[in-house]
Amino acid sequence: MSRSASEIIWAPAVAPESGRHPGLDPRVEHDAGMIIEYDVPVAMRDGTKIYVDVFRPEAPGKYPPLVGWGPYGKHGYISYDAMGNTGINDADFNRYTRFEAADPIYWCRNGYVIINADMRGSWMSEGDLTWMSEQEVDDMYDLIEWAGTQPWSNGRVGMHGVSYLAWSQWKVAAANPPHLAAINPWEGVSDFYRELAFHGGMRETLFCPMWQSNTHFSKTRVEDFLAMQRLHPLYDDYWKSKNADLSKIIVPAFVVACWADHGLHLRGTIEGFKQISSEHKWLLVHGRKKWWHFYQPESMERQRQFFNRFLKGVEADNHVEEWPPVQIEIRERYFVGDMRSEREWPLARTQYVPYYLDAASGTMSTTAPASESTARYDATRYYDEGENGGNLSPFYAGAIADALATGTAKSRSEDGGRVKRATFEVTFAERIELTGHMKLRLWVEADGSDDMDLFVALDKIDQAGYRVPLCYFGNHNDGPIALGWLRVSHRELDEQKSTSYQPYHPHARELKLKPGEIAPVDIEIWPTSILLEKGEKLRVTVQGSDIYSYPSEGHTCGHTDTVNKGDHVLHTGGRYDSHLLAAVVPPR
Repeated sequence: MSRSASEIIWAPAVAPESGRHPGLDPRVEHDAGMIIEYDVPVAMRDGTKIYVDVFRPEAPGKYPPLVGWGPYGKHGYISYDAMGNTGINDADFNRYTRFEAADPIYWCRNGYVIINADMRGSWMSEGDLTWMSEQEVDDMYDLIEWAGTQPWSNGRVGMHGVSYLAWSQWKVAAANPPHLAAINPWEGVSDFYRELAFHGGMRETLFCPMWQSNTHFSKTRVEDFLAMQRLHPLYDDYWKSKNADLSKIIVPAFVVACWADHGLHLRGTIEGFKQISSEHKWLLVHGRKKWWHFYQPESMERQRQFFNRFLKGVEADNHVEEWPPVQIEIRERYFVGDMRSEREWPLARTQYVPYYLDAASGTMSTTAPASESTARYDATRYYDEGENGGNLSPFYAGAIADALATGTAKSRSEDGGRVKRATFEVTFAERIELTGHMKLRLWVEADGSDDMDLFVALDKIDQAGYRVPLCYFGNHNDGPIALGWLRVSHRELDEQKSTSYQPYHPHARELKLKPGEIAPVDIEIWPTSILLEKGEKLRVTVQGSDIYSYPSEGHTCGHTDTVNKGDHVLHTGGRYDSHLLAAVVPPR
C-alpha cells in the first residue's frame, strides 16, 4: 500500500546562494514610475513568514494586485536563453520581469500592483517546501487576503502567470478566498499524475528531474518529488491531494492553452476550462511557442482587458463580455494557422469518425478490413541517434546508459535491423479538419512480456510525402499533431468518466497480460487541431519508445524506464476493430 499524502519523503535543500540569491535585503526603490518594495515579510496563519516583492504605481491610489506564485525565485533565476529556441531571449525583458511572470513596468503603468512571491520553503522564505499541498493552498489563500487588504489595494485580487504560476491558480481558486476576483491560468497542468508525473501510467523521467533540479533551493528541506513519483506508481491519495476540485472554482477565468504542449500543460489546461464552474470563463488555444505567445503585445492586451473587467470593473474600454467563449487556432504547419471563434468545447458539431487500421497494408480507412492481420515491432529500443537527438547532455546520456545496462533498452547497433514501429496512413480525398479529443483503439499482444508501454503519434504528411512540422513543447519546431501514451496494465477504464472519444483510466491497479492474450486498449490522444488538404495524409505511429523526445535538450519530455521486452504485436481487421476515432469538424 502507498503512504498517505502526509508522509512526505524529503530531499536535502540546495543553499539559495547556489541559485544566485543575494540574501534578504528589505528596501524600497523608485524606478519607471513604480514604488518597489523588496523582501516584504508576510505572515501566514501559523506565523511562518514568506517574502514577496511588491511593484506598485507611484501615483497615489488603490489598485488591484496581481499575484504570481511559484518556486523559481522572485530574484530571477531561470533563463530563457538557457532553454534555447523559445522565440524569446533574456534581452527582450526589463530587469524586473521574472520567468513565466508578469512584466511589472507594463502592469504598473496600466494601474496594477504586481506581487511576486517566494512560496513557503523556497529560497529565503521560512518553512518546508512542498508541491501543490494543502499547506500551499493555505499560504496562497493567506497571501491573497493580505494583498486584498493593504492600503494600496482596491480589494480585488487576480492571479497571473504561466506553468507553475498557473498550477497554483487552480489549487487556490478552488478554495475561493474572498478577495480573489479573477484568474488567468496560462498553460497549467491540473492533473499531476496524468499530465506531469505519469503519461498513460508511464513514469516521466526527463522533464521531472530537470524541474526538481530548478526548484530545490531552500534553507530547510524540499519535498522529493522524484522519490514520491517512484513510491506512488498508481493514482492514489498522494496524487489526489495535489489536484484541485475544479468544479469548486467559480471566479471569472481567462484560460489559455497551447496545442504544442503535449506531454505537459495542454490536457490539464483544457480540462480545467471544461470542469470549472465559473459563470464567466473563456478559453483560447493557440499553436505557437508558449512563452513567446504569453508576452506578445496582443496577448498582454487580452490579459489587461480581462483583468480590467473583473478587477477594476472597467466596461467602457473593453468588450470582454462579448468575447466568444472559445477561440482556437486551426493549424496548418509550423506557425501557420488561423484563429476561429467557437461557442463551446468540445465543438458540438464534431463528427467522430473511425478510421480502421489495416496491418497488412499499413493503411487506415473508414471501412473495417474483413481480413485479420498483424503488425509486429521490436519494443525494446527507445532512442535512435539522429532521429530526435544528436549529442546528448551528460544527464540524459546517463539515463539512457542506465537503461541499456539494465537490459530495458537496445541501441541501434544491437537491434539487428528489426522494425521499431508500426505506421498507418490515410490519404484524404478532400480538405478535412481534425479538431478535438481523439482516441486510438488497439488490440495488442505482448510477445515475451506480460506488459506493454505504447507510444502513439499523429503526423501530417504533405502531398510530396514529407512530414509537416509543428511547434512542440515550447522550444521545438518539428513536432507532431498529437501524442498519446498507455501502459497496457493500466488499460482499465472508468466507465462513468470515459466518453466515446476520451477514455479515462483510473490507474488504480495493474492488469497484467497472460501469455498469448490479445487485449483491447483505448489510448487517449491529447486534444489537437490540424487542417489537411486534398491529397495530404494522416499518419499514426505506434512504437515502444518516445516518438518525440529530445534527450540532448534541457527542456524535454521522455520515458526512459519502460516495461517493454520482446515484441509488440498489433491485431487489426476481422474480430479486431483497431481504429483511430478522429474528431472531424465540418464547416459551419
